[in-house]
Amino acid sequence: MTKSFFITSSGTEIGKTFVTAALIHQLKAADRTVTAAKPLLSGFDEDAVDETDTGILLKALGLARDADAINEMTPWRFSAALSPDMAAAREGKTIDFEELCSFSRQAQNREADFCLIEGVGGVMAPVGQGHTVLDWIAASKCPALLVVGGYLGTISHTLTAVKALQSANGPLAGIIISAMGELPVSPEETRAAILRFLPETPVAILPDCGKTEDAWAHAPDLLSQLCLLDA
Repeated sequence: MTKSFFITSSGTEIGKTFVTAALIHQLKAADRTVTAAKPLLSGFDEDAVDETDTGILLKALGLARDADAINEMTPWRFSAALSPDMAAAREGKTIDFEELCSFSRQAQNREADFCLIEGVGGVMAPVGQGHTVLDWIAASKCPALLVVGGYLGTISHTLTAVKALQSANGPLAGIIISAMGELPVSPEETRAAILRFLPETPVAILPDCGKTEDAWAHAPDLLSQLCLLDA
C-alpha cells in the first residue's frame, strides 16, 4: 500500500521543494519506490525548467524534464510568481478546485511505496474559488509534513499552521525545520520550543545545505528523524 504525504509549509519560500527532493533522494537510497507530484505552480519559467520546482523534483526522481513529464508532474502552471489564484487570473484562467483534488488523489494510486504531493505557499494560501491549501490537503486525504523556518516568529507561525491543520482534522505526520541563512537561535532550540507544545510530533532539523546544484542530495537523514519508514 502506498504511503502518501502532503508537503506543505507555514509560508512561502521556506523550503518545501528542497525537502521534497531530499525525501525522494533518501527514499530511493533506502530502496523504496517513490512518485511525486507538484500539481500547481506559479512562477513557472519555460526557459529555465531545471530551476523550477517541477524541474527539481523530476531530477530528483531521475526523470527527463521534457514536456510530457512536466505536464504529468504539474498540470497547472502559471508564469507570474504570485498566489496561484492571482497568477491564474493574470492569464485569464481559473483553477478548478475539484479537478486539482481529483488529480492529487489519483497521484496516490500510482504503483509506488511512497507518494509525495507538494503544495504551494503556506497552509492558508488561496488556490482559487474560495479554497485554500488547507482545503486541498483535506480533500487529498493524506497526512501533512509541515516545513517551517528558523527565523524569529517561526514558533507562532508553526503553531498557527498546526492549529489550521487540526481544525480540518488533517493528520500531521511531522515538522521539518528548514534552518536556512543566519538564525536568531539554533534550530535545536526551535525544535525544543515546538516540542513543548507538540510533544508527540516528530520534528526534524534540516540545516542549511548551501545553494550548490543538487544540494538536496546532501541533506541529513530526514527519514529517520520523521520516522517515515515506520509510518
